[in-house]
Amino acid sequence: MSVIKKLATSVALAGAMFGTPAFAQDDVRIALVVKALGIGFFEAANEGAQEAAEELGNVEIIYTGPTDTTAEGQIEVINALIAQQVDAIAVSSNDTDALVPVLQRAMQRGITVISWDSGVAPDGRQLHLNPSSNPLIGNMIIKLAADHLPDGGEVALLSATTTSTNQNIWMEEMNNVMGDYPGIEVVATVYGDDLADKSYREATGLMQSYPDLDAIIAPTSVGIVAAAQAVVDAGKVGEVNVTGLGLPSEMAGAIESGASQSFAIWNPIDLGYSATMLAYELSQNGVEAAPGAEIPMGRMGTLTLDENNEGAMADPFVYDASNIDDFKSIF
Repeated sequence: MSVIKKLATSVALAGAMFGTPAFAQDDVRIALVVKALGIGFFEAANEGAQEAAEELGNVEIIYTGPTDTTAEGQIEVINALIAQQVDAIAVSSNDTDALVPVLQRAMQRGITVISWDSGVAPDGRQLHLNPSSNPLIGNMIIKLAADHLPDGGEVALLSATTTSTNQNIWMEEMNNVMGDYPGIEVVATVYGDDLADKSYREATGLMQSYPDLDAIIAPTSVGIVAAAQAVVDAGKVGEVNVTGLGLPSEMAGAIESGASQSFAIWNPIDLGYSATMLAYELSQNGVEAAPGAEIPMGRMGTLTLDENNEGAMADPFVYDASNIDDFKSIF
């Protein structure tokens, strides 16, 4: 995040704490609350949110989040946003249930609340935007490993936190299709808390504990980069393939070195754009989030809600040596 964006966020939150409006009252203030600041995936999502704000014309984006991936940190941020009386909160949650009480309080104050990327339990939001279909993502992350293991092999999972809604769902969906990949054995699941140093240590520990390990699957943009570096440093390029979900700009080196054969991701810029458009429609245009509703998302089309008021934005896209150069400078 740039210094200007950091300053804007600080001014916005300071205004909340001391009762001074940080933005003109004519502006629609939409808070994009991320799991933690300083993560490339979320900074790219903020680019999309800013794009949507410019397109809408009267929207101010408050890009904010805690310094680490904890529910407590997000609760503190959300309380400040409630005090500031923002128009909408769009949150990628660090914990499915822990944020519900504070988000209910926000909704009681007339603030629109949606979750995106990593969901909040239904009682704590009006709708949830999945970046893709959970079953498709679950299948994709194991397929990326299995495609390079025709004779089967040992794989391990390096996830974010134990309470990360999205990663837990994707791993559950992955387990549901393991029968389609005979010979593939998941030997361990570890958690790097979306911290680069801890993810690196966990990946290193996996290779030490399982000398026959063939692949590390990291469904997190922080973990996959750290795991790829751990494979390079351990001298196991060509032995352990790192795959999962990552950003082209951050994974180009891993593809070039051979530490990763392929990975997947949706476009986080599109995700931030879509979340902003949805928050605007609900907060300003009287659109109701209800099962079966089709809600406009600008250039991304419409979001169709299921019985849980959830919808999927797009299918994941696979990146490898054949196309990485086309995307690494974009996000």
